[in-house]
Amino acid sequence: MWRGALNRLARLEAILDRSGEPSRIEARLPSGGRPRQLGVRTLLLGILLAGSNDRPAQLTRVHEALVALEQRDQLRLGVLAPWRGGPHPLTYRQVERTFSLVAFCLGPDSDGAPLCRFADALCEASVPHEYSGVSTAYAVDWTDYATWARPVAKDAVGTSADPDASWGHRKSHAPGEPDCLFFGYYLQAAVMVAEEGDAPCPELIRRVTLDPCSVDPPSAMAASLRSMVESGVAVGDVLADSGYSFREPSRWAAPLRALGARLVQDLHPHDRGPKGTFEGAVLANGSLFCPATPAALLQLGPLHRSATKAQIDDHDAKTAELSRFRLGPICAEDADGYQRVACPAAAGKIRCPLKPASLALGFAHPEVLSPPMGSLPKCCAQATITVPVSVNLKTRQKHPYPSVVWRLSYRRRTAAERAFSTLKDPSSTDVRRGSSRLMGRTKNLIMLTGAVVVRNIRILDSFMRSKRQDERRLARGLAPRTRTRRRRVLSDLVESPDPSPPAFFDTR
Repeated sequence: MWRGALNRLARLEAILDRSGEPSRIEARLPSGGRPRQLGVRTLLLGILLAGSNDRPAQLTRVHEALVALEQRDQLRLGVLAPWRGGPHPLTYRQVERTFSLVAFCLGPDSDGAPLCRFADALCEASVPHEYSGVSTAYAVDWTDYATWARPVAKDAVGTSADPDASWGHRKSHAPGEPDCLFFGYYLQAAVMVAEEGDAPCPELIRRVTLDPCSVDPPSAMAASLRSMVESGVAVGDVLADSGYSFREPSRWAAPLRALGARLVQDLHPHDRGPKGTFEGAVLANGSLFCPATPAALLQLGPLHRSATKAQIDDHDAKTAELSRFRLGPICAEDADGYQRVACPAAAGKIRCPLKPASLALGFAHPEVLSPPMGSLPKCCAQATITVPVSVNLKTRQKHPYPSVVWRLSYRRRTAAERAFSTLKDPSSTDVRRGSSRLMGRTKNLIMLTGAVVVRNIRILDSFMRSKRQDERRLARGLAPRTRTRRRRVLSDLVESPDPSPPAFFDTR
């Protein structure tokens, strides 16, 4: 059990022991010659200590963190070794030697599986048992991770000091900061978020990947989620932006659906709107709609983040009207992904002359004034149709897009952006360029995993403090604290509740 009373060193040691990676790596290291003073467990502990002290991820900082421990801990961990001439302190060369052996053991020569297992095990060990099964929803995203090495010039001969790094694209949403290229890796994270309608949970990073920019990020994340399911961790809702949903279905949508995941994702502008028909029904935004659906409703997109209340109400009314024309499922998908959907008129959502029973509905329901004539499509001739898995494979998701329920569910995706902001925070872990001056994907991922573990500890402590504060407020009969609205729109600055002139204005 996780206990806040444990000191920092004991908590970090408990995480390493729970992961089982130190003993697994130690067993794979070569033996012979003079025994190493620094073990793998102590080295990884020094990496975590260096990250928790807000130090850059450098081996000199790891050495400083270990030699700064109390003497009894140094003797216990092997930082001070008994020699014939007295206690021998750990040297930097010994730290460098053990770290090189660990990197070689986890490196690409071993097909990358030990390195991924190492990162997965440490991230999973940093999640307390009482929170490991509290949610199956995850927000995924990727960001830039610039290497310390500089790329070689186009006309130069040779490779960069970091042979695994490559050129990538950094997209900036900050005002005045343009998009640009960077040299390094794509950092991805799967962050645990609360289930729909449930109480908040700590936004802990369960999986992290670091791949060259030449590797497709959605494919790498799909493989990471697959390994998470194979390890026994359930995956439910997966929240992703259009960077993931825009990929080919074989790279993102199909693998996740095979895992049983429920996609809640934004659609790229090229994937929105009508995209053909199936059995006469219009394919739009991942759903099937009646052929008589108004064209303006099929062109609806998501709300802008600066939308006013009037715009939100108007958008919600239009999406509610659009949902009446949607062919809704009447059963769950079978083992092969096939599903049965019903005509909206047969389901009692709209009035249509082709379904005489629907004309008994009230006039508050939309009415089809121009039904298809002549040879009726199957979606109009039958009450239900069967939809194969290949239809809307790329855009189909848990909730109709861009409805109110989809918007409320998708807003949980910002947890991934908050995770990256805490990792890149200059006052804490700060994994921006220069935080690690090591070269290669293996060494950088080892240091990055230590930063993720330290970040999870910090987030968990903050969550527990807020939870205890809310419990104390409830014990005193007060409501829990809520987040205040910080965004101010132009109308807040223009409108004044008091139309009377200022006091200094002379009305005589």
